[in-house]
Amino acid sequence: MTHPRYRWFLAPAVAAGTLAAAVAACAAAGGSPPAATPRGAIPAKGVQQEPVGGTARTAAAKLASFDDPKLTGTVTFTQETGAVRVVVDLAGVTKPGPHGLHLHEVGKCESDPGGKNYTTAGGHFNPTGAAHACPDSTAHHAGDFGNIEIQADGSGHYERLTAMLSLSGPSSPVGRALILHAGADDCTTQPTGNSGGRLACGVVVATSGVAH
Repeated sequence: MTHPRYRWFLAPAVAAGTLAAAVAACAAAGGSPPAATPRGAIPAKGVQQEPVGGTARTAAAKLASFDDPKLTGTVTFTQETGAVRVVVDLAGVTKPGPHGLHLHEVGKCESDPGGKNYTTAGGHFNPTGAAHACPDSTAHHAGDFGNIEIQADGSGHYERLTAMLSLSGPSSPVGRALILHAGADDCTTQPTGNSGGRLACGVVVATSGVAH
């Protein structure tokens, strides 16, 4: 029986022995012990990034505008069999009517030194090297979503199923930017559809786990 005077001295050794036994058991089972969280590190919250080698089931972007702070929007991408369903909902858009909607190559929503909005997003996402057109055309950019119709109250809803995107591999929208334009996409002018300035932007991130 251990004298009470020495229990404080033995406690750290017992704890260390227990930890060593747990690590050994984990190794014997073919696993590895969990990595310690660095001191001061804050765990990521909200969105879950797509794990390497996995296939995200859903992805999303939140749209915001430098020029119109009242403008808000959400975009969701849902993997279905052989295609991705894109759903966009907007509110607070000042100008009613059709507005061009495109997925751009780079997931950066910043302005250039001259104050031009969202130039950091690059051009339309176009992994096949197609000409610009609207999504009902036989050939078009993978990022060509055509137009979203904005109502008099500033709201808009858009939904489309596209086989040109997948939530894994080179045609994934994850890590790219969704741009809402100030004007309508004419579906003809190269390479952007003459849809005017970039009104709002949002970066697409994976929002689900993986499907194996």
